[in-house]
Amino acid sequence: MKHAHYIKCKADEGKSIRQIARETGHDRKTIRKYLNMTDFSPAEKIKSKRKCKSSKYHAQVKEWLLEDEKAPLKQKHTARRVYDRLKEASELNGDMLDISERTVRTLVAKVRQEIDSDGEVFLPLLHPAGEAQVDFGTTVFYENGVEYSGKHLALSFPHSNARFVQLFKGENLLCLLQGLLDIFEWIGAVPTVIRFDNMSTAVKAIKAHGERDVTEGFYRFQCHFGFKSNFCNPASGHEKGSVENCVGYTRRNFFVPIPRFNNLKDYNQGLFDLCEAEMYGEHYKLQRQIKDLFEEDKAAMTAFPKETFDVCDYVFARTNNYGMVRYQTNSYSTAGNLYRKDVMLKVKAHTVEIYTEEGRKVIEHPRLYGKQKESMLWAPYLEVVAKRPTALKYTSFFESLPDNTRELLAESQFEDKQAFLSFLAKASKRDGMNTAITVTEKAVSRGVRDLDNLVATYQFLLNGQHTLAPMKLPDDLPQTKSYELDFTAYRKLMRARA
Repeated sequence: MKHAHYIKCKADEGKSIRQIARETGHDRKTIRKYLNMTDFSPAEKIKSKRKCKSSKYHAQVKEWLLEDEKAPLKQKHTARRVYDRLKEASELNGDMLDISERTVRTLVAKVRQEIDSDGEVFLPLLHPAGEAQVDFGTTVFYENGVEYSGKHLALSFPHSNARFVQLFKGENLLCLLQGLLDIFEWIGAVPTVIRFDNMSTAVKAIKAHGERDVTEGFYRFQCHFGFKSNFCNPASGHEKGSVENCVGYTRRNFFVPIPRFNNLKDYNQGLFDLCEAEMYGEHYKLQRQIKDLFEEDKAAMTAFPKETFDVCDYVFARTNNYGMVRYQTNSYSTAGNLYRKDVMLKVKAHTVEIYTEEGRKVIEHPRLYGKQKESMLWAPYLEVVAKRPTALKYTSFFESLPDNTRELLAESQFEDKQAFLSFLAKASKRDGMNTAITVTEKAVSRGVRDLDNLVATYQFLLNGQHTLAPMKLPDDLPQTKSYELDFTAYRKLMRARA
């Protein structure tokens, strides 16, 4: 540009093009070009790319990888297979492949990145009042000192940013539906639309045009409560960003430090209180109280149905020689007389109920999560053990008893053991096994040894000590003379008999 500036300066001095050409050595065309220029802005610089050897194979590789989108996972191209095909194609043309396998791997990675990014534009989504989003998050907790790698179900309302959370020991369909049911019941209304990801608990298959083939249990639940389901595109978590944030927020604020409690059901009720307290905060964008915005959500929702919905699965099974029945690799006890019998399991998110063929409920277990676990509840077996008390000391039930109760049974004679165990069986049916054992242990620790006193002390401890209120006498009560007892005749009679 210094030449152009010099030429313009000479022209301004009144010199002709011929004179300037003679002084500068430039030809007249160049001088005229500079004199006619009006825009001297810097030109946009475009970095010239060095043409790579692999460029000529780019189109072919992209075609192969695009075809892979319709192929099964295990039948997609690897970088090695792409290299081999390029090599084969070159040899067919009488040439040698002029790039290395390493270069091909780089090319494949580049093309795959291009394919993944093609058309990926995140559009802002509308969130009408009454619509919700659902997802699971992983949460560690302790119940009765036992560690669980559990899941917390989060349901959020993008319109108001209201959120509700329930904790579970698993992530199956029953957990999903039970969590939704509990939240609906707490709110007293049902969202109009709920957005899910493609969780296998609800979705059996993704069909053409984005349609979903859902499980029968999910379909029944949806029909009962009348909400519409909306499923995200695969690998598109941003489509339910509200609940994604909710999962992380609740994990950091509700479950730190790691929760420790005795009863999961009671703990979940406490979580609702935490969720309600959060509503007094301000919406992150609208500068309005979440509670007020959530009232708009509720106004748009549908009414909670009058008919109850039982979230459960019915499973038929057969007990083994020990009266144990298996469900999903885990074993549950039934009763001493139910060995090699057909039973029905009513499986829920938190419990497993066992029924006889005739429909009589035998026992209810806490549901086991994990593999190869066992739940042994002795209450239904006590009547059988009472008939054969000599086998008691070989059972895990005997080892689990408190010290005083176990010592009493060990010292008791055959008939006393029978009577004691029969009483414990009846008390367990009426009051529950834990209560029966706890109260019995208190009675035995007070020195009670015989059955009659045990029954009386048990009832006293169970029902509590009742005291009479002091009696208030009227002021005008007539006064009577004191009466002294005379034992003279009694003593004479006793001497006569002696």
